[in-house]
Amino acid sequence: MRLSVAYVLGLIGFAVSQSVDSYVSSESPIAKAGLLANIGPSGSKANGAKAGLVIASPSTSNPNYLYTWTRDSSLVFKTLIDQFTSGADTSLRGLIDDFFSAESQLQQTSNPSGTVSTGGLGEPKFNIDGTAFTGPWGRPQRDGPALRATALISYANWLQANGNSTFVSSEMWPIIKLDLDYVAANWNQATFDLWEEIQSSSFFTTAVQHRALREGATLAAALGQTASSYWNSNNYITANTGGGRSRIDANTVLASIHTFDPAAGCDAVTFQPCSDKALASLKVYVDSFRSVYSLNGGVAVNAAVTTGRYPEDVYMGGNPWYLTTFAVSEQLYDALIVWKKQGSIEVTSTSLPFFNQFSSGITAGTYSSSSSTFSTLIGAIQTFADGFVALNAKYTPSNGGLAEQYDKSSGSPVSAVDLTWSYASALTAFSARSGDSSPSWGASTAKVPATCSNGGTVAVTFTENATTQLGENIYLTGSVAALQNWSPDTALLLSSADYPNWSITVNLPASTAVQYKFIRKFNGQVTWESDPNRQLTTPATGTLTENDTWR
Repeated sequence: MRLSVAYVLGLIGFAVSQSVDSYVSSESPIAKAGLLANIGPSGSKANGAKAGLVIASPSTSNPNYLYTWTRDSSLVFKTLIDQFTSGADTSLRGLIDDFFSAESQLQQTSNPSGTVSTGGLGEPKFNIDGTAFTGPWGRPQRDGPALRATALISYANWLQANGNSTFVSSEMWPIIKLDLDYVAANWNQATFDLWEEIQSSSFFTTAVQHRALREGATLAAALGQTASSYWNSNNYITANTGGGRSRIDANTVLASIHTFDPAAGCDAVTFQPCSDKALASLKVYVDSFRSVYSLNGGVAVNAAVTTGRYPEDVYMGGNPWYLTTFAVSEQLYDALIVWKKQGSIEVTSTSLPFFNQFSSGITAGTYSSSSSTFSTLIGAIQTFADGFVALNAKYTPSNGGLAEQYDKSSGSPVSAVDLTWSYASALTAFSARSGDSSPSWGASTAKVPATCSNGGTVAVTFTENATTQLGENIYLTGSVAALQNWSPDTALLLSSADYPNWSITVNLPASTAVQYKFIRKFNGQVTWESDPNRQLTTPATGTLTENDTWR
């Protein structure tokens, strides 16, 4: 008897689903307990941590993660706040109140990045007793205030809806406003990336800043506060603009899931999980790891693989991460939630390579829930998403503990043990798999302008001293539209009339902070000058001249 391909794929999908069901059932309580164990003061592995502070990991050497990061803590507590406000775990309120209290005190703690009014909110991490960490580090990191604001806004919205508006107005709003003001003032400034390795622009940071400002404006309006300053209404997303890497990075997957808004459909402007740009980018990201890790050898080109931070990663040997592999599954589960809700899947020329993995003959178009194509895609993508969870399950030790990474050859856990973010990523992926999602944050009403400007332009002359070989030229690109938004392909050619000084005059938005870099192009090869990005602030009127030397 000959079995149809669809029938065989269905059997495979059922087997994977059953395996993942079992893992989710056993790992969920372990992940929850592992997360809570890392929160002070009562967490069993958080000895010495102040109430409400999250330790990244109890690991104290190779690597030492016994610190509290604003980014990690905010993502972890957003997970707990969602569980509390949805009614899934009503016992968490005390912990959430401790988090609010602890973070409000960290805001006021002077640190190497500054004070609360001079940039200190961009400080990435603190000692677990709440004191400043004064050692060398990649600072500032501008995603922390945005993520903390988002977590606290979620709690504030629940309090508002449950008769606690006075507390929100008098106690919470001033704390949230400090973070929102920091974001509004620094959104277009250079930042260390999600992985604390390069200072440049970061897609993840920009995405979560946008969400925070949008939600902040909504909360401010509900409280009768002023919010006008909070928002000025290839085949993958460039994750960052520095470091000389491919710029394919889990940064973009994490941005999509942490700005997911179920009411926004498949909006590409806000990079929703089922948008064509997010799906195309996800495919490029996943495929970039197919030949990087031994664990992925021999896997079919349309099957799940283990993933890490970015393909060039060498940290701790460069391995798959539990949280990044969970993130891929979560983006797919989020997409499935929306497709099922709206009753259709739209395939565009941008997302076609993603959908071709599951239906080789598919063409661009809209497929309704009554079509066989819709059913085939839903089933295949569900199996694909489950495949990433199944891989993490395969490399989860028998006690259920989730480290930061697992070895790219053996699958044995490596790096920091009991990583809080790993546990949180498991819980949010499992929740998405069951069809749960957070309330809308207003993404569907977002009107992102083509350019952001304070009004008017000024002429800026850029001069770069650089010696070149015959046929090699110097170009300029940067963080605003006039500088081609960091695109090396459309970067601006400088004149060599005064060689070795190369120059160009560009009209830039007035009174605006701008980042830029020079690049070399020779025989089709692009070479960026070294980090960090160059920076300037344009005057309100007049002109400006920048004289630089290649580095």
